Amino acid sequence: MITCTQDAGTDIETRIAAKLGTQKYGVWFKNATKLTLTDRHVHVSAPNHFVSDFIERNFTDTILEAGREVTGSELTLSFAIDPDLARRVDKKQPDRQVEFVASQPERRAREHRRAGSLPEVTHLKGAFADFVVGASNRLAHAAALSVAENPATQYNPLFIHGGCGLGKTHLLQAVCNAFKEKHPQLRWRYVTGEDFTNDFICAVKGREMNAFHDRYRNLDALVIDDVHFLANKRATQDGFLQTFKAIDAAGKQIVLASDAHPKLIGQFSDSLVSRFLAGMVVRIDAPDFDVRVNVLRRRAERLKADISDAVLQHIAESFRTNIRELEGALLKVFAHAQVTGQSITTALADQALRDLARHTAPVVLLADIENTVSIHFGLRPADLHTSRKSRTIALARGIAMYLARKHTDLSFPEIGRFMGNKNHSTVILANRRIAALLNSNASVQWLTPAGPRNKNIAIIVEDLEEQVIAGNGLPATRKT
Repeated sequence: MITCTQDAGTDIETRIAAKLGTQKYGVWFKNATKLTLTDRHVHVSAPNHFVSDFIERNFTDTILEAGREVTGSELTLSFAIDPDLARRVDKKQPDRQVEFVASQPERRAREHRRAGSLPEVTHLKGAFADFVVGASNRLAHAAALSVAENPATQYNPLFIHGGCGLGKTHLLQAVCNAFKEKHPQLRWRYVTGEDFTNDFICAVKGREMNAFHDRYRNLDALVIDDVHFLANKRATQDGFLQTFKAIDAAGKQIVLASDAHPKLIGQFSDSLVSRFLAGMVVRIDAPDFDVRVNVLRRRAERLKADISDAVLQHIAESFRTNIRELEGALLKVFAHAQVTGQSITTALADQALRDLARHTAPVVLLADIENTVSIHFGLRPADLHTSRKSRTIALARGIAMYLARKHTDLSFPEIGRFMGNKNHSTVILANRRIAALLNSNASVQWLTPAGPRNKNIAIIVEDLEEQVIAGNGLPATRKT
């Protein structure tokens, strides 16, 4: 159910439901998402990062359009995680979300066949001038800038990886915009892993593979965001591998981004991984303090908000791991000041962000754990929230619960509530099971499209821990 701070809230809720339809609204918004309207700012809270990211990617325009129709004004939008919302979610709702996402390629393939082809993305927001450079992202920024200025020379392929909301998409879009400005003759294409999958399925089912090859293999530069989406999609990986080979053989540029290192993307073919590793693989880490302050300062300038450095530094201290949530926090403070008519002070910031800050520190880390574990096993984070108990999902869910208990201050009930409203006893049993496997130095088995896979659980846990810890800007040391 959507609630708002103004009477217009009911109208916005009705319009969103009408625009999306009963099914989409019921799966992604009803009982799970809280939308708050304050003046000209819409703040969307979701029970976990999977839901938040899906809504941001797919329904941002719908939310803003509904708000504009009701208020008559252009609105800003921010997202945050509120695990307390998990208590309101129906236990089968995560299952329906996973089923909905799984059906998207087939559904979009039908839509693309009716429309004729996949629309090409040419209007991208990211620019190098807007990217705040610091110790956590300097190497990635330098590599992307080098590719933008001299494609297919030094770094090819370029593979950028790091946690959610750290600037990977910004850099990829900046590269494309630089292509457009500095190399207008260059033929380039920017797609997400999901877009590539949809386009491939559309071509296969429509018997239009020649047109598909023309779209991708005759490019001077192919840029793919969220390439880990291809995990667990063997046919699409084969299609991508052939595309990769054709572009690479022609000496053209490939740029990729993923939430995980190529070696830690589960159910990716060895042929693809080896080709990724043959180029430049660079990680973006969590932003340091100076980067966070500079991001807030630039955002405040765009808002034309008079915010002191003391307040910006205070917000930067409270939100340390995610640029999106950092900017969302600033927007919430700005909106709160507009509604109350008060000046923006540290005290007002504390008041506006009380609930958000209470959840941010543990939730971001737990979300990073879920995302890292899911990608390693070729799953979606939402798979861990479902009631499904396949061998792969059960193993991944157990490891995620074990790491969450070890590396956060969350209690067993809190972890269970966040991970699909599971009972606290489920979390306790999962921790005991993983601990027993670690103590016995056991190997575990899970299923992939290529068949069963075996690996020592200690190695799995250590690899995942290293990525999660490094991704949050913490010392990359093993915890015993």
